[in-house]
Order: sequence, then C-alpha cells, then structure tokens
Amino acid sequence: MVVFLANRTNLQSKRLHDRIQNRLSGEFESVRRRRAEPREAGPYRVVAEVDPRQYLDDDEYPVTTARVEIGFQLQTGEPHEYYWFNWIEPDRSLLVGWHNDDTHDDLGPVHLQVNDGATPVLHESAEFIDSHPLDVVERRLHLLRDAVLAVEWGQERPVGVDSTAIGRE
Repeated sequence: MVVFLANRTNLQSKRLHDRIQNRLSGEFESVRRRRAEPREAGPYRVVAEVDPRQYLDDDEYPVTTARVEIGFQLQTGEPHEYYWFNWIEPDRSLLVGWHNDDTHDDLGPVHLQVNDGATPVLHESAEFIDSHPLDVVERRLHLLRDAVLAVEWGQERPVGVDSTAIGRE
C-alpha cells in the first residue's frame, strides 16, 4: 500500500525525487536520480530503464529499450507543481509524455505531447491532477501503457495518438 502526504507546502525537491526513485525501483530496471540538464526545467529527473516488450506485454513491440523520465519543479509561483512525465524510445526518436508547465496555455495546465525527435507532433489537452506529486506519479503510471500504445505511426514516424484508446480518469 502506498501512502501519500497531503501537505505539499513542505516538499523538498531532492527528497521528492528520491521518493519517486524508490517508487519506480519496484517496477523498472536501473532507476536513478540525476541533475537536470541546463535546457530542462526543475533541478532533478528520475530516469528508469524499461524493456518495452515486457512493460507493454507485447512480444512484437518494435524496440527493446526505452526509458521513463519524471521531473518536478517545486515553488513555481503557481498553486501547483510543474512536472514532466515522459516515455522515451531513443531508437525511434519517440517521446510521449504529460507536461504540466507554463507552455501551451491554450490547452490548459497539462498537455499530452508526442515528439518525433525534437519535433513536436502533437499537443493535446490532458487531465489536470491537483494532488501530491507522488499521487500524480501513480496516476500517470496507470495511464502510461495506454498512452504509448495509442501512438499512431505513418512511414515509421509518430504522427499523433488515437485519443479514444487513451484511458481517461
């Protein structure tokens, strides 16, 4: 059983990312916390190596390596934290992820994003989860498999997502 703290005012970034690392260690391989790169917002990312065929329960899935990257930025001046929750397949230059940040205001506070390398293919409004970051991690993990499998492909490049295939809470 996982217990979430309701009080977010005393969150500390390193400690939060350590707790995310601990949570992911039970589900993924080679989980580590790293400092964010200069182009990334927030101070840390938690990175987990994934065997997509095993995680997605699909022996035919076209790649054998992927990673999940999660990062939170606390004290954003907003009443909630910013976060980035991404599935990344380097071999196909695919990124699928939820971003709660100050970009794409027309879509609301959270959007689902699909990238082909550095090129965004899709930005779609997504559910805003206003709860403790560890609850956000749990709920996004619950939707991750469906989001990855919903990516639509054309000429071996991601072109969008089948929105009807993504489980909505």
